[in-house]
Amino acid sequence: MWRRLNSLQGRLTLLLLLAAVSGALVYVGITQWPLPQVLDWLHKDLALSVRTPAQLGRYGGFALSVLVLLPVAWWLAHRAMAPVSRLLRALEGAVASYRDGDFSFSIAARRSDELGELIHMHNALGQTLREQRQHLVQRELLLETVVQNTPVALVLTDSSGRVAYANLASRHLFNEGKSLNGLDFAELLAEAPETLRRAVESGEDALLSVEMDGSEETFHLSQRAFRLQGRPHRLHLFRRMTRELSRQEVATWKRVIRVISHELNNSLAPISSMAHSGAELARRGQLDRLPGVFATISERAKHLHGFIAGYASFAKLPAPQPRPVEWEPFLASLALHCKYRLAAPVPTHPGRFDPVQIEQVLINLIKNAHESGSPEDEVSLTLLDAGNELRIEVADRGPGMSENVLAQALLPFYSTKRSGTGLGLALAREIAEAHGGRVLLANREGGGLRVSLRLPQSGVL
Repeated sequence: MWRRLNSLQGRLTLLLLLAAVSGALVYVGITQWPLPQVLDWLHKDLALSVRTPAQLGRYGGFALSVLVLLPVAWWLAHRAMAPVSRLLRALEGAVASYRDGDFSFSIAARRSDELGELIHMHNALGQTLREQRQHLVQRELLLETVVQNTPVALVLTDSSGRVAYANLASRHLFNEGKSLNGLDFAELLAEAPETLRRAVESGEDALLSVEMDGSEETFHLSQRAFRLQGRPHRLHLFRRMTRELSRQEVATWKRVIRVISHELNNSLAPISSMAHSGAELARRGQLDRLPGVFATISERAKHLHGFIAGYASFAKLPAPQPRPVEWEPFLASLALHCKYRLAAPVPTHPGRFDPVQIEQVLINLIKNAHESGSPEDEVSLTLLDAGNELRIEVADRGPGMSENVLAQALLPFYSTKRSGTGLGLALAREIAEAHGGRVLLANREGGGLRVSLRLPQSGVL
């Protein structure tokens, strides 16, 4: 009960009740007692000419009561609205502080009514905003530290081409360590190497080599346009790739040497052993066993020749010669080299690619699908015409690939087979990229692997 009376509604009810009682008392005091008796005494005893409320009539007494009650009503209204007015002024100040980014404002008041609950919620909101602001500042500080100290040169330009933000690496790259903020980026590029300037002006990502300080540096340029605070901006990222490419080149050469050494040893050791055995047999006069020895030597030499020829073909891959290709004769020629099942109808439009190179890719992919342990009838070929892109997919129901193998399967000289050269998928990738396309690997639901060859059908070089 006390809680209800202490609420705003309860207080307003009491004030209205007090106003009603006050009005009734004033009206009675003016029309009944004691004002009429006082005025009558003044008129009779002091001979003053004063009109009594009875002479004013009912409406006159009501009007006089209203005039007397006006100050009382004003005071009661002031008492009722005073806490609301103070809270509104406090909230106005809080909103102004929030607008200016200051969340330290709180309202000090102890009330147990609805206004008190509103004040408590406001203070809790301010505390939450302060904590979020503090965390945001900490994250911004961490991000600023990371961006400033990253070796990737970062330059952010506005719509007019002026530098809005630049980290330490970009300052050293373009302005000898001095600040770039506010400078015209085009003027900075005018003093940069021509290769770098042209790459930025192209507006596209690029991998380029630049002559700097007497040595050649390789950069990867990434450029993106976006809107920041409603205004267009452009982000330029210059990443030095020289050391990384050198490490990858060394790692690749080591892998090549290991593969070649392994294959040479696997072939030369048996050849050396069989040559020694042949010499012993000839010395002993056991000539009937020499043909078997020579056959073994010939087989290992033939394997070594094929191995070296495979590497030579990868190193000397010619530029593709795309031309319109009719599907029926192309698939008939492919069927002479390997077995497959068409999983979808053949596109009605001819494809555009180098038929010799793509046929070699498909032979290797279908051969790999059969060697995966997949049932023969589950090795499928799918041709999809996706507008400006041709999708050729080879799928099987073998064991698929692990995540680690998927990440490295397209690298040259990487193979999980004991006798593999690691050139099949790498050659497919090389030919696809020479066509302006790409190769994608993915495990299939239910088991198996899908190799997707994506070739552009417009603007092919």
